[in-house]
Amino acid sequence: MRFTLNIWRQKGPNEAGRFVRYEASDVSPGMSFLEMLDAVNQKLLVAGEEPVAFEQDCREGICGSCSLVIDGIPHGPDRGITTCQLYMRRFPDGASITIEPWRARAFPIIKDLVVDRSALDRVMQAGGYISVNTGGAVDGNVLLIGKDRAETSMDAASCIGCGACVAACKNASAMLFVAAKVSHLALLPQGEPERTRRVSAMIEAMDREGFGSCGNQYECEAVCPKSISVRFIATLNREYLRAGIVESALSSESESPHAESV
Repeated sequence: MRFTLNIWRQKGPNEAGRFVRYEASDVSPGMSFLEMLDAVNQKLLVAGEEPVAFEQDCREGICGSCSLVIDGIPHGPDRGITTCQLYMRRFPDGASITIEPWRARAFPIIKDLVVDRSALDRVMQAGGYISVNTGGAVDGNVLLIGKDRAETSMDAASCIGCGACVAACKNASAMLFVAAKVSHLALLPQGEPERTRRVSAMIEAMDREGFGSCGNQYECEAVCPKSISVRFIATLNREYLRAGIVESALSSESESPHAESV
């Protein structure tokens, strides 16, 4: 198989970028998309040219680092997969393929197809955790959790934080990512002690990082490699509304002249 690749090249975050055309020849239909890029880079190295920078790690659909926009679609045309799980047989022989990085203000380009996604880490650091004492694993039945609730929580927990939802959204919103992380812990008893503070802190962090608002067009769900449902965004909105009511009630109690001093 043979393909024409239009790849975004950019030397650094403060440099102007442009599309550069490359030819990928002798491509096996069984090659993954990243293996095809490896072959292209090998030819560039042999020719004394600088290879195309792109991210990759596990190549098993687990880490989410293989973040590319392929023909305008984050992770490519197949649903429910990461870029490393996309195979060249998915494209017709002789096709022209456009390859870009994630496009979002919160994801500044580092080089070529590599972007800085540490904004998602900072959102997680704001509240995407629980505070518990470490030690040996407790018995699995100490805290009983209903099957439906446990499975729904695990559906949310399957988010790998790749940022495809941000890249697909016209507003570069991270709502699906934050919704998955908040919903995962809000559904479990382990997340209850910090439930109110968590959602407020993570949404505030999301806004600080420059992510946009939800456009309610569901592109995020369509490109999510783990097929996380947009229903979790509704859960996030309910959690945020609940947090506002709880915080308002606590504030009123503390300001009451009849409140007891501790």
